[in-house]
Amino acid sequence: MRRGYFITGTDTGVGKTLIACGLLRGFARAGFSTVGMKPVAAGCSESAAGFLNEDVEALLRSSSVQVARASINPYAFRLPVSPHLAAAAEGLEIETGPILRSFEKLCAIADTVIVEGVGGFRVPLGAHADGADLAAAIGLPIVLVVGMRLGCLNHALLTVEAIERRGLQLSGWVANHIDPHMLQPESNVSALLERLRYPLLGTIPYLLAPDASRLPLRLPD
Repeated sequence: MRRGYFITGTDTGVGKTLIACGLLRGFARAGFSTVGMKPVAAGCSESAAGFLNEDVEALLRSSSVQVARASINPYAFRLPVSPHLAAAAEGLEIETGPILRSFEKLCAIADTVIVEGVGGFRVPLGAHADGADLAAAIGLPIVLVVGMRLGCLNHALLTVEAIERRGLQLSGWVANHIDPHMLQPESNVSALLERLRYPLLGTIPYLLAPDASRLPLRLPD
């Protein structure tokens, strides 16, 4: 039986990578072999090993099964912009085929595959596809990371609505406090608890030095 999750967020910069790494380490502690995947990464630096991306490197470090960087990150782009713009700047198009082939290979070598999306759930990947299409093609249950800051209630509710309209399975959500100056953060979490029928997998405090190995995070069912 395939075990894995697709990690999406209410926006970019909300902590998807941190939560993905936390789940990788949590499943490894539970006795499963794990590998992370980031199909599309925008904002890479050039090196002798090719394009490097901080999120991809974090996933590699948190995986218990070590694989080639290209296997977990089929599309790596230089510019830190929306994926469709980053791809166009390099004269490329993001296609689902190479991503799914890499994903199937990872499923064959690890018990648990954690796939981190790019940006928010509906971020464009091309003229006719977006992050929601990618999540649907991969077919894993979804974990939603809510970046707790002003506006997060609207972002979270709209994202959940979009996930439901696609007929995708939402296994839970994480409240990640990314703004230390947010007013009434606990009340915002309570507002989401009242409105979302999905389990809260963890409330992550604001962390100056995030450590994926020590997150107060429970594994989704």
